[in-house]
Amino acid sequence: MRAAIFRNGEIVVGRMAEPTPGPGQVLVKTLACGICGSDLHARQHAPRMVEMAKRTGRTPMDLSRDVVFGHEFCCEIVDYGPGSARKLKPGTHVCSLPALLTAEGIKGIGYSNDFVGGYAEQMILSEPLLLEVPNGLAPEHAALTEPLAVGVHAVAKANIGSGEVPLVIGCGPVGLAVIAALKIKGLHPIIAADYSPARRALAAKLGADVVVDPRVSQPYATWAEHAQMSEAEKAARPPFQAMLPALKPAIIFECVGVPGLLQQVFEGAPRDARIVVVGVCMESDRNEPMLGIMKELNVQYVLGYTPDEFAASLRLIAEGQVDAAAMVTAEVGIDGVAKAFADLANPEAHTKIIVQPWR
Repeated sequence: MRAAIFRNGEIVVGRMAEPTPGPGQVLVKTLACGICGSDLHARQHAPRMVEMAKRTGRTPMDLSRDVVFGHEFCCEIVDYGPGSARKLKPGTHVCSLPALLTAEGIKGIGYSNDFVGGYAEQMILSEPLLLEVPNGLAPEHAALTEPLAVGVHAVAKANIGSGEVPLVIGCGPVGLAVIAALKIKGLHPIIAADYSPARRALAAKLGADVVVDPRVSQPYATWAEHAQMSEAEKAARPPFQAMLPALKPAIIFECVGVPGLLQQVFEGAPRDARIVVVGVCMESDRNEPMLGIMKELNVQYVLGYTPDEFAASLRLIAEGQVDAAAMVTAEVGIDGVAKAFADLANPEAHTKIIVQPWR
């Protein structure tokens, strides 16, 4: 089969053996797979990913061997391995968490030498993790289940309390997923900031009430304009708090993941803000703990999602509660993956590119 392969630090097109499903596994045809920002990071910072995998007890990629990225996918069932329940018929469209259940434990899909990801024509999935795609949802939209689940999980993990006003820093796919999840939760006003006009427009389309161009307005100042306490809230404050700015609590989602950004959040955040770090920074970074101490900031890091959040995200897209189509800016075949990686560096050109391996 054909695949876009990560080899020697580059994305190349090649052929590899078709996978064979083992017990409890399913052979699927890959219909659509989103290119994730993590894939872009992996191409650029693969040695760092290997190092961090080792430090956290995960199985690292062997960079001397081929890897096929792709963990945001929708597929079609082709065949089953032995001992399978076969509850879904061949031809059924499915999504799955990017993981395999094996005798040795849970193995990831997309950053593995042994299990190919969605930039290949076929894949192996675990039958118990399959979710049938409902409502005739297009594969390129069902493939956005995984990135939406990241936002759903971040908002759930934030455990937002009454009166907190959210600020989303960065409106790439992760920030957009967070905005969509905030809207679904009915949390308003949602303030979002990004330098890109295209991404600000998408943020508004997916639920942001106020969008900020940091070149024109300081995001934290704009947030403060929309987080003013009511007169009743001001009057209810104890004497010491009455000496502080009359602002509602801040919940800030950092959705960029580049060095220096978290320090910027520390500098701009109001006192007692809660910060949820959703963006994945692949490099070492520095911030000033004293800023966090003086402001009594609370920092929460998040990763991935639960199986229930993943399933709920698929339903949200299928039921039209999230405009997944708005995020898709291009579709490419396997031959176009390498160029798509380069094109995604321009936020005005693209937000989410979908790989269709049989295109």
